Amino acid sequence: MTRKELKEYLDFKSEEFNNTAFIEDDPISIPHLFTKKEDIESIGFIMATISWGQRKSIIRNGHRLVEIMGHSPFEFIMNASENDLKSLKFVHRTFNAEDLRFFILGLRSIYDRTTNGLEDAFNRGESMAERIFGFREWMLEVPHDKRSEKHISNPLSGSASKRINMYLRWMVRDDNKGVDFGIWKSIPTADLYIPLDVHTGNVARKLGLIKRKANDWKALEELMTNVRKFDPLDPCKYDYALFGLGVTGEI
Repeated sequence: MTRKELKEYLDFKSEEFNNTAFIEDDPISIPHLFTKKEDIESIGFIMATISWGQRKSIIRNGHRLVEIMGHSPFEFIMNASENDLKSLKFVHRTFNAEDLRFFILGLRSIYDRTTNGLEDAFNRGESMAERIFGFREWMLEVPHDKRSEKHISNPLSGSASKRINMYLRWMVRDDNKGVDFGIWKSIPTADLYIPLDVHTGNVARKLGLIKRKANDWKALEELMTNVRKFDPLDPCKYDYALFGLGVTGEI
């Protein structure tokens, strides 16, 4: 495939998979239960964090989270008592009730100190890696078990930060397709990074978009350099193409 043909192919596949039918079987379906910005971004961050494993299990546990929070995530985060937090019962793979308590307190701390909520917390730094690291540092300021730190990735240590990049796609992209929310305006769509994991990485390598073997931040930079040549203003739209091609087994 020539570069022109590859761009046309990926553009077509991005359009094919980026539609509201995508929502039902994806973790993004949980924040789509809400209309208030603070509800969407807060439950969205926790959902993105637990988005590994079988999607049915992720979504089922997402509904469990909504029930725990009384169907009002932001209100629960801001007002849950110490007893409420101590009595939490939740597990998704290695993310447990202690991790959930830490996340709630971390998010509460950010809301207490910002004007635009979680959006402000991702505006500390120039590069996207620095923005993610700045958010991570802010979250880690609240008391927490050391083990909980693994749930907030650090791109400055080489992590591809797949789940945080997916979350940022949810919050920032605004293409009127009905999937991503586009409720954050201070981060340019052009700055977003594709959520890189095993599946998107394998497809990207088959298409010649990545040569590096490891799915780390360096591989992600390589991928973004290539897809930005196809669309410098909205390179993250190609996440739909790579993900969809991986899920369907077309590539």
